Amino acid sequence: MITRILLVCTLLAGIVPLRAQTLLPITLDEAITMARTNSVDAAVALNRLRTSYWEYRTFRADLLPEVSFNATLPSYRKNYSAYQLDDGSYTFVRNNFLQLNGEVSVTQSIWPTGGTLSLNTSLDYMKQLSGPRSSRYMSVPVALTLSQPIFGTNHTKWSRRIEPVRYEEAKAEFISESETVAMKAISYYFNLLIGKEQVKIAAQNLDNATKLYEVARAKREMGQISENDLLQLELNLLDARAAHTNSLSDMKSQMFQLRSFLGLGDDVEIDPSLPVNVPDVVIPYADALDRALANNSFSKNIRRRQLEADYEVAKARGERREITLFAQVGLTGTAEAIRNAYDPLKDNQVVEIGFKIPILDWGKRAGKVKVAQSNREVVEGQLRLENMNFRQDIFVLVERFNNQREQVALSSKADAIALRRYDTNVQTFMVGKISVLDLNDSQVKKDESRRDYIDQLFKYWYYYYQLRSLTLHDYATDTPIGNGEFKMEN
Repeated sequence: MITRILLVCTLLAGIVPLRAQTLLPITLDEAITMARTNSVDAAVALNRLRTSYWEYRTFRADLLPEVSFNATLPSYRKNYSAYQLDDGSYTFVRNNFLQLNGEVSVTQSIWPTGGTLSLNTSLDYMKQLSGPRSSRYMSVPVALTLSQPIFGTNHTKWSRRIEPVRYEEAKAEFISESETVAMKAISYYFNLLIGKEQVKIAAQNLDNATKLYEVARAKREMGQISENDLLQLELNLLDARAAHTNSLSDMKSQMFQLRSFLGLGDDVEIDPSLPVNVPDVVIPYADALDRALANNSFSKNIRRRQLEADYEVAKARGERREITLFAQVGLTGTAEAIRNAYDPLKDNQVVEIGFKIPILDWGKRAGKVKVAQSNREVVEGQLRLENMNFRQDIFVLVERFNNQREQVALSSKADAIALRRYDTNVQTFMVGKISVLDLNDSQVKKDESRRDYIDQLFKYWYYYYQLRSLTLHDYATDTPIGNGEFKMEN
């Protein structure tokens, strides 16, 4: 029974075609472009920018006049309510009425003072449904209302200073994150390059080890080499087979990692090309620092955090006493008919000044001011340290990048020399003029030199895009990165 099942599975496996792999040759620039378009990291960065954009739009909308309509259509009541008689006693009276009201208002924040100014017009209607039935209208054709805190914190003024900086920080952060996506793509791309190169090296080493072992067996039969050398070459052959198997497994893992990051399907086999042409760019430290301080989100972050610390101090000081002015001027009228409710009109004025000044609070509010001031000093200390570290990191990165081009050239020469030396040693070993140890040493140097060359190329491109992410400037074309307007979809 088991034999039959196995036979059927074998036949089905032969009938059902395997999913074909699509070979996709790709360059480093193409991989970076795909990562910026398709990767999850790029989508997350864009969503963060959208969130910041709509937060900024909301802040800007708060500064503009707001027109609103409030209405109660209708309000019906049939209940009892308390009523005080002339002698001071209370009784309950029966209510049965219908009420309608509507109001249109235009409200505007006053930026310099932090107050609120509104213009209102309203109409109320009340109809008594039991007892002496009657209807009344009350109109307020126009009313101007001012609400103004005195000696308090002007939150609108501080928001106008902080929110634009916050949005500029978000835009710069988005561009930096886009370059960070590129750096991640570079890492995955070169990991796959090294993995493919390792497979190529392992396959070549396996082929050479097989040939050398066959030659060594023939030489051993003729007594030209020792049994120890033959066994060593057999061990080399076994190691080469194991290395080839491991390199294939590692390469498939690196292929999957890059494929997933670029948003490609499982049926795509990526064939990366080695980016040997590097830009001939030398970046002065002073120029990189100036561009980073002008463009990077770090400088905006420093400015925003300093403003927020100052705002907390101002808010703590403003809470030490509260004085609020409320004033309303307008016209009002009432009548049984709606047309008469607007003629004649009478003055409608309200003026209120509210105070809340602590007489004895045991230093609570003064303590809050001191805490806010201490926190500001802590923030200022942190900002100075972060600024110093930022400058130092840029200096180190610029030095590494400017030296990396020479490192690439040197490793390229070393790779060519090591390959030539290994090929020469293979031919020399064939005629029996060098030992197995010398041959193994040249093979190790060849493999190490090749990997080192690819690693030096990786460092060059990684440093280059890291500088782009800090300065938001492309030094190869001498153009700013992401200098256009951001257009967010609705």
